[in-house]
Amino acid sequence: MELFDNLALGFSTAFLVQNVLYCFVGVLLGTAVGVLPGIGPTATVAMLLPITFSFEPVTALIMLAGIYYGAQYGGSTTAILINLPGESSAAVTALDGHEMARQGRAGAALAVAAVGSFIAGTVATVALAVAAPPLASVALRFGPADYFSLVLFGLVVSIALARGSTLKALAMIVLGVLLGTVGQDIYTGTPRFVFDQRELYGGIDFVSVAVGMFGVAEILRNLENEQTRATIVSKVTSLWPTGEERRRSVGPILRGTGLGAALGVLPGGGHVLASFTSYAVEKRISKRPREFGHGAIEGVAGPESANNAAAQTSFIPLLTLGLPAHPVMALMVGAFIVHGITPGPNVITDEPALFWGLIASMWIGNVLLLLLNLPLIGIWVRMLRIPYQVLFPMIILFAAIGTYSLSLNAYDVYAIAFFGLLGYVLIKCGCEPAPLLLGFVLGPLLEENLRRALIISRGDPSVFLTRPISAVLLALALVALVITVLPTIKRRREVVFAGEE
Repeated sequence: MELFDNLALGFSTAFLVQNVLYCFVGVLLGTAVGVLPGIGPTATVAMLLPITFSFEPVTALIMLAGIYYGAQYGGSTTAILINLPGESSAAVTALDGHEMARQGRAGAALAVAAVGSFIAGTVATVALAVAAPPLASVALRFGPADYFSLVLFGLVVSIALARGSTLKALAMIVLGVLLGTVGQDIYTGTPRFVFDQRELYGGIDFVSVAVGMFGVAEILRNLENEQTRATIVSKVTSLWPTGEERRRSVGPILRGTGLGAALGVLPGGGHVLASFTSYAVEKRISKRPREFGHGAIEGVAGPESANNAAAQTSFIPLLTLGLPAHPVMALMVGAFIVHGITPGPNVITDEPALFWGLIASMWIGNVLLLLLNLPLIGIWVRMLRIPYQVLFPMIILFAAIGTYSLSLNAYDVYAIAFFGLLGYVLIKCGCEPAPLLLGFVLGPLLEENLRRALIISRGDPSVFLTRPISAVLLALALVALVITVLPTIKRRREVVFAGEE
């Protein structure tokens, strides 16, 4: 009964006029961003983050969450119609979705993707509502040593799931943690790494790092490798799948939902891994494996369900432990902190309306996306004709204005430019910026709990091994690190993430 009471509180919050409005705005923007290749949900959330600071906390978080899972929907539209995934997790959808479009079955592929995404999103939202409270109550028993080991485990797993070289991912984590130490010492107030710059005493601005690394850097990369988007789109005739297609889609949707819900909680690229894993599973168990890559409906239904389920369940570690599963969740941590809320197990008791309102809004957002996705296909495709030289300068302009408006300090705009160039250089060197942002967000939490644990234990480092939870998490982190560098696992990682290139 308590769960139903909590959900009633959540829906009463989510159904407030302003929350429904901004949920709609969020999913609409997210779908548009998912359609446009090269921007992605991380860059969009980073650039729109400053705009939400004047909103009520629950309204801001509902809108940002809508942008994220809306992008998971939108990425499939252009993947199916013109073989150009708007979002990395939609890359695998293009393999069979575009082949279906070439065979005149684009409508069926789009409809199955939309319905599968809705079912997966709904199931995953229920899983989030059921799993979050008990996990939060367990997290309340964690001490500083346990939290340190948990954060360390999350960072190690994010390295394992990062695209490209494991060593480079580790280097990005370390660089992010180092950037997080800039400013005054958390206990003594002594300035660290400020280089006599007064603006750095409060630390490096989170929004400037996020907008620079994921907004400006991605735009520079896309301007350098501008893709030709003048592609002839097959006319979408019927959006209703045949009886055979509906029957063949049921199993993949259910399996994809289960896989996505489980893999979405993993740090790093859980939603990308979910879609690729679902495709591999469907191909392996199919009675028609040769159809895959040539228009198999299972190759659309499974991956699309998986990545949307993963998008919802990636909120579980954020809301219960205060740990982001990937860069978008790291941005959500920033949004929580800016609004004066510490993400973690206390949110469910201190801010119940926000916690349950955010969960309820996910189901509302999924309904809105189901209603929006199919009727507006023509508009999404027309957006692809906007020239890059017009679109991207406007994005940078609005991002700079939004960041400057936070503290009316030109230094923040210079920081955007600096981190944009740094991010571009890192991308050119084959380094993924995502682990850097996770390290930057989690670094202060790692340091704080390390020092707090050592203070309580009077400098005895064995506290991390004598506490059972901490010892188990450290052992898991070590196992994850060893497995990552094994030759067989390295080859599998390269195969899985090759589809994103």
